[in-house]
Amino acid sequence: MSKNILRLAVLGAICGCGAAQAQTNVTVYGLIDATISTVDNANANGARLTGIQTAWFSGNRLGFRGSEDLGNGLKAIFKLESEFVVGTGAMDTPGVIFNRDSWVGMQDTQTFGQVTLGRQNTLPRDFAQTYGDAYGTSAIGYEEGGFTNVNNFKQMIFYAGSATGTRYDNGLVWKKVFDNGIVAGAGYQFGETPGNFSRGSTKAAALGYNGSNYVISGFYNTADTGNAITPATEKHKSYSLGGSYLFDGFRINGGYFRYTADQGALGGRTDNAWTISTKITPSGPFDYELGYQVMKTSNGAYNADGTGTLNAFSDAATATATGSGKKSTLYGSMFYHLSKRTELYLAADYMKLTDGYRVASANGFKNQTEIAVGMRTRF
Repeated sequence: MSKNILRLAVLGAICGCGAAQAQTNVTVYGLIDATISTVDNANANGARLTGIQTAWFSGNRLGFRGSEDLGNGLKAIFKLESEFVVGTGAMDTPGVIFNRDSWVGMQDTQTFGQVTLGRQNTLPRDFAQTYGDAYGTSAIGYEEGGFTNVNNFKQMIFYAGSATGTRYDNGLVWKKVFDNGIVAGAGYQFGETPGNFSRGSTKAAALGYNGSNYVISGFYNTADTGNAITPATEKHKSYSLGGSYLFDGFRINGGYFRYTADQGALGGRTDNAWTISTKITPSGPFDYELGYQVMKTSNGAYNADGTGTLNAFSDAATATATGSGKKSTLYGSMFYHLSKRTELYLAADYMKLTDGYRVASANGFKNQTEIAVGMRTRF
């Protein structure tokens, strides 16, 4: 079945439209990332675990993307995207079909830009992904972006989060890519709490610039998780600035994140984090990535059982203790591209914890090493 026929078939199934609706376009797409890894300190005895883990680079997904040309440059757009576990076929979030994206919007790139409503990436995530690790895009645009999926160094993404994680539930996002290279955006997450408009809400603004061979961007982000114990507390704020520079097959990325949180009776938390990375793309089928990041936390709340420092923008209502310390992670990878859609990879990271910083998956140890091989393909 050709791609155009598939699009028409899906369109007919979804909205009952016939072939005469040629101005409407619906695409079915997906990504599968399968990883075999080995990791040490996988239990309290320090044992090693080898097997099929959560996809290293990209969440496995199946999606529907569509647009309708309304004339004069205006389009109606939508995106529905679900994530699954490749090793078992299970839903990534049980009981939620479209846990990655579920939004509808309007787009006119020559005038107002793009406005979307529903579940979607946080605005700061889309702006910070160009420098947040070695795997982001080389420019800021209307498309959503992300950080690496693997556990030991993806936590930088939470500084670009919201009251509901790294995506907005009930989110409203505006983006505009201007002809002079400037990119601007604003995001708001409705809290959906009767009688309290701000509780559970998130507000963000972002600004960037796509230069000829460089990108600069930053954001300001604030949320009110309104915890169940002390609703007046749990105000979270973060801001970041970073960028990337491209030259002769190299891309250098770097950025800084600062985060503060009111944790009620546990007091205030302050994080300072930074990252630097590179992506090397010589001619041929190989490319190489190397990165280093540091997350330094002062008075950060632990989870309920005390095994891990809470990610940024987490509700600390059930926390009873805090700690200060640092998490440093060195990571690298090598890709062999079989085609434009399919690649094999080798990846590894080394995480080191100091003082009171805790990571639950390290099981009380101060370091952890992961090594992985995998395959990723798109359709």
